[in-house]
Amino acid sequence: MERRKIECRDNWILKVEELGFTYHTPDGVTYWDESAYYSFTPGQIEILENVSNKLFRMCLKAVDYVIRNNLFEQFHIPAKWIPLIKSSWQRETPSIYGRFDLSWDGNPNIAPKMLEFNADTPTSLLEASVIQWFWLKEVFPEADQFNSMHEKLIAWFKQIKIYLKKGKLHFSSLNGNAEDFMNMTYLQDCAIQAGLQTQFISVENIGWNGSGFTDLQEEPIKTIFKLYPWEWIMHEEFGPHILKADTLWIEPPWKMILSNKAILPVLWELFPDHPNLLECYSGKDGGMKNYVKKPLLSREGANIMIVENGSVEVETGGEYGEEGFIYQKLQKLPEFNGNYPVIGSWIIGGKSAGIGIRESHSLITDNLSRFIPHRIT
Repeated sequence: MERRKIECRDNWILKVEELGFTYHTPDGVTYWDESAYYSFTPGQIEILENVSNKLFRMCLKAVDYVIRNNLFEQFHIPAKWIPLIKSSWQRETPSIYGRFDLSWDGNPNIAPKMLEFNADTPTSLLEASVIQWFWLKEVFPEADQFNSMHEKLIAWFKQIKIYLKKGKLHFSSLNGNAEDFMNMTYLQDCAIQAGLQTQFISVENIGWNGSGFTDLQEEPIKTIFKLYPWEWIMHEEFGPHILKADTLWIEPPWKMILSNKAILPVLWELFPDHPNLLECYSGKDGGMKNYVKKPLLSREGANIMIVENGSVEVETGGEYGEEGFIYQKLQKLPEFNGNYPVIGSWIIGGKSAGIGIRESHSLITDNLSRFIPHRIT
């Protein structure tokens, strides 16, 4: 794994915007950064693919363990939502995607480590699937990339069609968020290519007619894919209606377990000393002197504390942490000339589908991180 500098393409802004990627430089801050790329060998890609598939199978076993043993209190999931989670798991309500965050420098003798799993509302999908692929085909037309995301999305939408309720598949995200909207638009386009009828509706416009959810045309919402966290949905005015409506939700309610960082101590309990996991505990440091304290529910690097040799080295602010914290063994990100990359490894339809890399100038990947393309050499 190497980080290599390269010249940006002429008119790159126009080229990415033609693909619908409008949030490349939010508030003047570089997000899409093609002044460099990461290179991987085929052997390194094989390791990432195998590890990602293995981790996802372990995560499913962990969900089953939590449900069978009623460990919901550890996740601070309200009791009234538990039956919905259990029923969605028992019915095998389909999941579309998820993204592991991995720390690895490409050394085949050192295993990649799972930092967390973005299981409910992962973003950077458009740039990982489409934008970096078009970059590759223009800059390195003969090269390859670990990226079968687009094909796998279409194939998976075709496969799960039999599980969806009759009618349109609705897609939903918040108004005013360009990134969420374009991620939803992209997923909606994949569903259309898979032969599904679709309709977009913003979260704010989801209606309730007394017996079911409706869209702006008063048509029933039978199946909906939402890019909106379950922990937020619980507190929305329409949240309680979900418990009595027959709408099918994707990502499914059982993803409330996987998207909660309380799953990390469960994984460590089930698979102690696994080479791809980090030692982790709920509500305590377990005697570790070097660890990262993370809220059960947080986003974009908020409310993270890095402790080294028993002393706080880095701490970020934010509004998360009310539900509690987990304590995970410190795994420093690899450094490439002052840049710290996180490998986002995508799971689509339960299978490893490709990677996208975000890097920061610090050990904590936050909302100022940059997306860097990659290639296989």
